[in-house]
Amino acid sequence: MTSETIGFVGVGLMGHGMAKNILAGGYEVTVIAHNNRAPVEDLVGRGAIEANSLAELGAASSIVFVCAPGSPQVEAIVTELAPSMTKGSVIVDCSTSDPVSTAKLAALLDEQGLSLADAPLGGTPVQAEEGTLSAMVGASDAVFARIKPVIETWARTMIVHIGTVGDGHRMKLLNNFLSLGYAALYSEALALSEKVGISTKRFDSVIRGSRMDCGFYQTFMGYAVDGNREAHKFTLTNALKDLKYLESMADGVGLANPVGNAAKNAFAMAHATGGDGPEDYVPHLVDFVARQNGVAREG
Repeated sequence: MTSETIGFVGVGLMGHGMAKNILAGGYEVTVIAHNNRAPVEDLVGRGAIEANSLAELGAASSIVFVCAPGSPQVEAIVTELAPSMTKGSVIVDCSTSDPVSTAKLAALLDEQGLSLADAPLGGTPVQAEEGTLSAMVGASDAVFARIKPVIETWARTMIVHIGTVGDGHRMKLLNNFLSLGYAALYSEALALSEKVGISTKRFDSVIRGSRMDCGFYQTFMGYAVDGNREAHKFTLTNALKDLKYLESMADGVGLANPVGNAAKNAFAMAHATGGDGPEDYVPHLVDFVARQNGVAREG
C-alpha cells in the first residue's frame, strides 16, 4: 500500500471503474454507498473499506475523490467531509461543476487547512472500467504533483494540468460545449435528412470515414443507426445542466454565446418533453428533435 489513503464518493457509472483502478494501483480505498449498493459491494469484495458516513470516510482519507451530478451535490458532500479531514488533505472534484462554486469551495477549504483540486473526466463508463479516461486538472503545482500518481491509475489516456483551481471545470465545460453542440447539430441534421427523404443510414454512409467523422459522431450514431441505447451513457439531464453552467460562465465574462444557447435549448426541449429519466442519454436527442418536427426516423 502507498502512504496516501483514498476516499471515493460517488461510485456510480464512472466512479466504480475509477475506484476499482485506484485499488488495483495499490492504494487503500474507502467508499460509501448511496442509492445503489452493487458497486460498493463489488469494491469491498476487491478490498475496499465501506464507511458508514461521509465524516467517517473523510477521517480515513488523505485524498478524497468526488463524482457527483453537479455543484449543489458537491457542495453538500464537501460540507460534510471537510470537518473530519486532517489538515493538509485534498478533495478532488471529478464532477462537471460550476467554476464559480469551485472557487468558493476552494477558498472555504483553504481556511480549514485543506486543498481542493478539480479533475473533471473525459471518456465513457467503459473507459473508466479500463482505466483509460482522460483528466483535465485545476490545481496548484504542489497539489497536482501529489494527486497525479493516483489519477494515473484511472486516466491512462491523458492527464493535463490545465491551470489553477477552477480551470479544470472551465475546460470541461468548453469540451462539453463541443460534444453537446455536435449532438444538437447531428440531431437536427438527421431530422432534416429524413424530412427530405434521405434515411439516417444513407446519411451515415456519406459522413462515416469522411473529414466530418469523429469519435463522438461514431458513438452518437451507435444509437442513431444501430439502435444501441447505451452507446453513450451520458444523460440528457446532465447535458442540460452542463450547458446551463456554460451559459453562466459566458455571462460572467460578458460573452455572447448564441450557439451554446441554441444547443442548450435543444436539450431543454428534450428534457421538457420527457427526456429526464436516468436512462435517457445524449444520442437519444435525435428522437426528440425528430418528433418535434413530425419526423418518423427510419434509421
